[in-house]
Amino acid sequence: MYKVAILGCENTHANSFLRQIYKKGRHPDISVIGIYSDDADAARKLHEEFGVPVMGSYDELVGKVDGIMITARHGDNHYKYAKPYLSSGIPMFIDKPVTISGEEAVAFMRDAQKNGVRICGSSVGKFLNGVVALSEKIKSGEIGIIHGGNLCAPIEIDSPYGGFYFYTPHLVQMMITLFGGDVLEVSAVRQGRDVGIVANYRDYPITGSYVSAGGHFAATVYAENGIFSEPCELHSYAFERQLDDMHDLLAGGAMKESYDDFIRPVFILEALERSLRSGKIEPVRILPV
Repeated sequence: MYKVAILGCENTHANSFLRQIYKKGRHPDISVIGIYSDDADAARKLHEEFGVPVMGSYDELVGKVDGIMITARHGDNHYKYAKPYLSSGIPMFIDKPVTISGEEAVAFMRDAQKNGVRICGSSVGKFLNGVVALSEKIKSGEIGIIHGGNLCAPIEIDSPYGGFYFYTPHLVQMMITLFGGDVLEVSAVRQGRDVGIVANYRDYPITGSYVSAGGHFAATVYAENGIFSEPCELHSYAFERQLDDMHDLLAGGAMKESYDDFIRPVFILEALERSLRSGKIEPVRILPV
Protein backbone atom coordinates (compact mmCIF):
# COMPACT_ATOMS: atom_id res chain seq x y z
CA MET A 1 0.00 0.00 0.00
CA TYR A 2 1.36 3.40 -1.00
CA LYS A 3 0.70 6.08 1.63
CA VAL A 4 0.11 9.52 0.11
CA ALA A 5 -0.72 13.03 1.37
CA ILE A 6 -2.60 15.61 -0.71
CA LEU A 7 -1.47 19.15 0.08
CA GLY A 8 -3.71 22.00 -1.01
CA CYS A 9 -7.25 20.84 -1.77
CA GLU A 10 -9.13 24.07 -2.49
CA ASN A 11 -10.01 23.20 -6.09
CA THR A 12 -11.64 20.25 -7.84
CA HIS A 13 -8.37 18.48 -8.61
CA ALA A 14 -8.01 16.95 -5.16
CA ASN A 15 -11.68 15.93 -5.30
CA SER A 16 -11.08 14.23 -8.64
CA PHE A 17 -8.10 12.22 -7.40
CA LEU A 18 -9.91 11.14 -4.23
CA ARG A 19 -12.98 10.15 -6.25
CA GLN A 20 -10.85 8.01 -8.57
CA ILE A 21 -9.18 6.23 -5.66
CA TYR A 22 -12.14 5.78 -3.30
CA LYS A 23 -15.23 5.83 -5.52
CA LYS A 24 -13.97 4.39 -8.81
CA GLY A 25 -11.39 2.01 -7.32
CA ARG A 26 -8.57 3.26 -9.52
CA HIS A 27 -5.22 2.27 -8.00
CA PRO A 28 -6.62 0.78 -4.78
CA ASP A 29 -3.05 0.35 -3.54
CA ILE A 30 -2.92 4.11 -2.92
CA SER A 31 -4.07 5.23 0.52
CA VAL A 32 -4.46 8.96 1.20
CA ILE A 33 -3.52 9.23 4.86
CA GLY A 34 -3.80 13.00 5.10
CA ILE A 35 -5.08 16.11 3.34
CA TYR A 36 -4.11 19.70 4.04
CA SER A 37 -5.53 23.05 2.99
CA ASP A 38 -5.22 26.60 4.22
CA ASP A 39 -8.98 26.61 3.55
CA ALA A 40 -10.23 24.59 6.51
CA ASP A 41 -13.72 24.32 5.05
CA ALA A 42 -12.41 22.69 1.84
CA ALA A 43 -10.51 20.09 3.86
CA ARG A 44 -13.50 19.42 6.08
CA LYS A 45 -15.77 18.74 3.09
CA LEU A 46 -13.32 16.20 1.66
CA HIS A 47 -13.04 14.53 5.06
CA GLU A 48 -16.82 14.23 5.22
CA GLU A 49 -17.10 12.83 1.68
CA PHE A 50 -14.12 10.48 1.59
CA GLY A 51 -13.20 9.92 5.24
CA VAL A 52 -9.62 11.06 4.74
CA PRO A 53 -7.84 12.55 7.79
CA VAL A 54 -7.29 16.32 7.87
CA MET A 55 -3.73 17.43 8.65
CA GLY A 56 -3.04 20.25 11.09
CA SER A 57 -0.07 21.50 9.05
CA TYR A 58 1.31 20.77 5.59
CA ASP A 59 4.53 19.26 6.98
CA GLU A 60 2.80 16.95 9.46
CA LEU A 61 3.50 13.76 7.51
CA VAL A 62 7.19 14.23 6.70
CA GLY A 63 8.82 10.80 6.91
CA LYS A 64 5.44 9.05 7.04
CA VAL A 65 4.34 8.97 3.39
CA ASP A 66 5.56 7.34 0.19
CA GLY A 67 4.61 10.32 -1.96
CA ILE A 68 2.82 13.66 -1.97
CA MET A 69 0.38 15.27 -4.37
CA ILE A 70 0.42 19.07 -4.30
CA THR A 71 -2.80 20.49 -5.73
CA ALA A 72 -2.95 23.93 -4.11
CA ARG A 73 -5.02 26.42 -6.05
CA HIS A 74 -2.35 29.11 -5.70
CA GLY A 75 0.94 28.23 -7.38
CA ASP A 76 2.85 30.25 -4.79
CA ASN A 77 2.23 27.43 -2.31
CA HIS A 78 3.65 24.55 -4.35
CA TYR A 79 7.35 24.87 -3.55
CA LYS A 80 6.56 25.82 0.05
CA TYR A 81 4.50 22.68 0.56
CA ALA A 82 7.13 20.49 -1.12
CA LYS A 83 10.18 21.78 0.76
CA PRO A 84 9.82 19.78 3.99
CA TYR A 85 9.44 16.54 2.01
CA LEU A 86 12.23 17.00 -0.55
CA SER A 87 14.99 15.51 1.61
CA SER A 88 12.90 12.32 1.91
CA GLY A 89 13.39 11.70 -1.82
CA ILE A 90 9.77 10.63 -2.28
CA PRO A 91 7.98 11.11 -5.62
CA MET A 92 5.79 14.17 -6.04
CA PHE A 93 2.86 15.25 -8.16
CA ILE A 94 2.93 19.03 -8.67
CA ASP A 95 -0.17 20.70 -10.08
CA LYS A 96 -0.22 23.68 -12.42
CA PRO A 97 1.35 26.18 -12.29
CA VAL A 98 4.49 24.52 -10.97
CA THR A 99 5.41 27.93 -9.53
CA ILE A 100 4.69 31.50 -10.61
CA SER A 101 8.36 32.50 -10.66
CA GLY A 102 11.14 31.26 -12.91
CA GLU A 103 13.78 31.60 -10.19
CA GLU A 104 11.63 29.65 -7.74
CA ALA A 105 10.91 26.99 -10.37
CA VAL A 106 14.64 26.46 -10.91
CA ALA A 107 15.33 26.35 -7.16
CA PHE A 108 12.53 23.81 -6.77
CA MET A 109 13.87 21.54 -9.50
CA ARG A 110 17.45 21.81 -8.26
CA ASP A 111 16.31 20.69 -4.82
CA ALA A 112 14.34 17.84 -6.40
CA GLN A 113 17.28 16.77 -8.52
CA LYS A 114 19.71 16.91 -5.58
CA ASN A 115 17.46 14.64 -3.54
CA GLY A 116 16.54 12.27 -6.37
CA VAL A 117 12.89 13.31 -6.24
CA ARG A 118 10.95 12.10 -9.27
CA ILE A 119 8.12 14.41 -10.31
CA CYS A 120 5.05 14.43 -12.49
CA GLY A 121 1.99 16.60 -12.94
CA SER A 122 1.69 20.18 -14.24
CA SER A 123 -1.33 21.07 -16.41
CA VAL A 124 -3.88 18.53 -17.64
CA GLY A 125 -3.48 20.17 -21.06
CA LYS A 126 -1.11 17.44 -22.20
CA PHE A 127 -3.69 14.74 -21.37
CA LEU A 128 -6.73 16.11 -23.24
CA ASN A 129 -7.95 13.61 -25.84
CA GLY A 130 -7.71 16.08 -28.70
CA VAL A 131 -4.15 17.03 -27.78
CA VAL A 132 -3.16 13.37 -27.50
CA ALA A 133 -4.73 12.62 -30.92
CA LEU A 134 -3.00 15.55 -32.63
CA SER A 135 0.30 14.72 -30.96
CA GLU A 136 0.15 11.19 -32.33
CA LYS A 137 -0.56 12.51 -35.84
CA ILE A 138 2.41 14.86 -35.61
CA LYS A 139 4.77 12.14 -34.35
CA SER A 140 3.65 9.69 -37.04
CA GLY A 141 4.38 12.20 -39.81
CA GLU A 142 0.79 11.93 -41.03
CA ILE A 143 0.28 15.70 -41.22
CA GLY A 144 3.58 16.55 -42.86
CA ILE A 145 5.56 19.72 -42.18
CA ILE A 146 3.97 22.02 -39.62
CA HIS A 147 3.28 25.61 -40.70
CA GLY A 148 1.47 26.91 -37.63
CA GLY A 149 -1.41 26.34 -35.27
CA ASN A 150 -4.06 27.82 -33.04
CA LEU A 151 -5.09 26.94 -29.50
CA CYS A 152 -7.92 27.94 -27.21
CA ALA A 153 -8.16 27.57 -23.43
CA PRO A 154 -9.83 29.31 -20.48
CA ILE A 155 -8.49 32.24 -18.51
CA GLU A 156 -9.37 33.97 -15.26
CA ILE A 157 -6.94 36.83 -15.56
CA ASP A 158 -7.91 38.61 -12.34
CA SER A 159 -8.11 35.47 -10.22
CA PRO A 160 -7.07 35.91 -6.58
CA TYR A 161 -5.14 32.63 -6.96
CA GLY A 162 -2.13 33.90 -8.87
CA GLY A 163 -3.97 36.12 -11.34
CA PHE A 164 -2.65 35.52 -14.85
CA TYR A 165 -0.95 32.27 -13.75
CA PHE A 166 -4.10 30.54 -12.50
CA TYR A 167 -5.56 29.01 -15.71
CA THR A 168 -3.05 30.05 -18.36
CA PRO A 169 -0.73 27.02 -17.92
CA HIS A 170 -3.29 24.87 -19.76
CA LEU A 171 -2.85 26.51 -23.17
CA VAL A 172 0.93 26.66 -22.76
CA GLN A 173 1.05 22.97 -21.83
CA MET A 174 -1.07 22.10 -24.86
CA MET A 175 1.31 24.11 -27.05
CA ILE A 176 4.43 22.48 -25.66
CA THR A 177 2.94 19.01 -26.04
CA LEU A 178 2.12 19.60 -29.69
CA PHE A 179 4.91 21.87 -30.88
CA GLY A 180 7.70 21.52 -28.32
CA GLY A 181 9.09 23.90 -25.74
CA ASP A 182 11.48 25.90 -27.91
CA VAL A 183 9.44 29.09 -28.03
CA LEU A 184 11.71 32.02 -28.93
CA GLU A 185 9.46 34.99 -28.18
CA VAL A 186 5.85 35.82 -27.43
CA SER A 187 3.36 38.65 -27.52
CA ALA A 188 0.06 39.05 -25.69
CA VAL A 189 -2.80 41.54 -25.90
CA ARG A 190 -5.62 41.84 -23.39
CA GLN A 191 -9.14 42.67 -24.53
CA GLY A 192 -11.47 42.91 -21.57
CA ARG A 193 -11.18 39.63 -19.69
CA ASP A 194 -9.76 37.76 -22.71
CA VAL A 195 -6.20 37.57 -24.04
CA GLY A 196 -4.81 36.86 -27.50
CA ILE A 197 -1.25 35.59 -27.89
CA VAL A 198 1.37 34.78 -30.51
CA ALA A 199 4.24 32.40 -29.75
CA ASN A 200 7.06 32.40 -32.29
CA TYR A 201 8.96 29.19 -32.91
CA ARG A 202 11.93 29.13 -35.28
CA ASP A 203 9.89 28.02 -38.30
CA TYR A 204 6.32 29.11 -37.59
CA PRO A 205 4.03 31.07 -35.25
CA ILE A 206 1.38 29.63 -32.96
CA THR A 207 -1.59 31.83 -32.11
CA GLY A 208 -3.76 31.38 -29.07
CA SER A 209 -7.00 32.64 -27.57
CA TYR A 210 -7.47 32.76 -23.83
CA VAL A 211 -11.24 33.01 -23.40
CA SER A 212 -12.93 33.91 -20.12
CA ALA A 213 -16.29 32.35 -20.98
CA GLY A 214 -17.24 28.69 -21.30
CA GLY A 215 -14.16 26.86 -20.05
CA HIS A 216 -13.55 25.26 -23.45
CA PHE A 217 -10.36 23.93 -25.04
CA ALA A 218 -9.52 23.41 -28.73
CA ALA A 219 -6.47 22.82 -30.90
CA THR A 220 -5.71 23.20 -34.60
CA VAL A 221 -2.52 22.40 -36.49
CA TYR A 222 -1.84 23.95 -39.91
CA ALA A 223 0.37 21.58 -41.85
CA GLU A 224 1.60 20.47 -45.24
CA ASN A 225 -1.14 17.87 -45.62
CA GLY A 226 -4.05 19.93 -44.40
CA ILE A 227 -5.68 21.53 -41.38
CA PHE A 228 -6.13 19.21 -38.41
CA SER A 229 -8.48 20.27 -35.63
CA GLU A 230 -9.66 18.60 -32.43
CA PRO A 231 -12.00 19.63 -29.62
CA CYS A 232 -10.23 19.15 -26.33
CA GLU A 233 -12.89 19.27 -23.66
CA LEU A 234 -11.78 18.62 -20.12
CA HIS A 235 -13.16 15.39 -18.65
CA SER A 236 -12.21 13.08 -15.80
CA TYR A 237 -9.96 10.95 -18.02
CA ALA A 238 -7.35 13.71 -17.98
CA PHE A 239 -7.09 13.49 -14.19
CA GLU A 240 -7.06 9.69 -14.44
CA ARG A 241 -3.98 9.94 -16.64
CA GLN A 242 -2.34 12.24 -14.11
CA LEU A 243 -3.06 9.78 -11.31
CA ASP A 244 -1.66 6.97 -13.47
CA ASP A 245 1.59 8.91 -13.82
CA MET A 246 1.82 9.39 -10.05
CA HIS A 247 1.15 5.69 -9.48
CA ASP A 248 3.97 4.85 -11.91
CA LEU A 249 6.37 6.95 -9.84
CA LEU A 250 5.18 5.39 -6.58
CA ALA A 251 5.87 1.98 -8.11
CA GLY A 252 9.44 3.01 -8.97
CA GLY A 253 8.94 4.26 -12.52
CA ALA A 254 11.06 6.93 -14.20
CA MET A 255 10.09 10.53 -14.87
CA LYS A 256 8.57 11.07 -18.31
CA GLU A 257 10.19 14.48 -18.82
CA SER A 258 13.31 16.27 -17.62
CA TYR A 259 13.34 18.80 -14.79
CA ASP A 260 14.04 21.53 -17.38
CA ASP A 261 11.08 20.49 -19.52
CA PHE A 262 8.81 20.25 -16.48
CA ILE A 263 9.27 23.93 -15.63
CA ARG A 264 9.43 25.26 -19.22
CA PRO A 265 5.81 26.52 -19.07
CA VAL A 266 6.73 28.90 -16.23
CA PHE A 267 9.19 30.80 -18.43
CA ILE A 268 6.74 31.05 -21.34
CA LEU A 269 4.08 32.36 -18.95
CA GLU A 270 6.53 34.90 -17.52
CA ALA A 271 7.23 36.20 -21.03
CA LEU A 272 3.50 36.41 -21.81
CA GLU A 273 2.87 38.39 -18.63
CA ARG A 274 5.75 40.76 -19.45
CA SER A 275 4.27 41.29 -22.91
CA LEU A 276 0.88 42.15 -21.41
CA ARG A 277 2.56 44.85 -19.35
CA SER A 278 4.97 46.18 -21.98
CA GLY A 279 2.86 45.87 -25.11
CA LYS A 280 5.93 44.48 -26.86
CA ILE A 281 7.21 41.16 -28.15
CA GLU A 282 9.13 39.57 -25.28
CA PRO A 283 11.86 36.89 -25.44
CA VAL A 284 11.40 33.66 -23.49
CA ARG A 285 14.25 33.35 -21.03
CA ILE A 286 15.39 29.93 -19.90
CA LEU A 287 17.24 29.33 -16.63
CA PRO A 288 18.64 25.79 -16.77
CA VAL A 289 18.30 23.50 -13.77
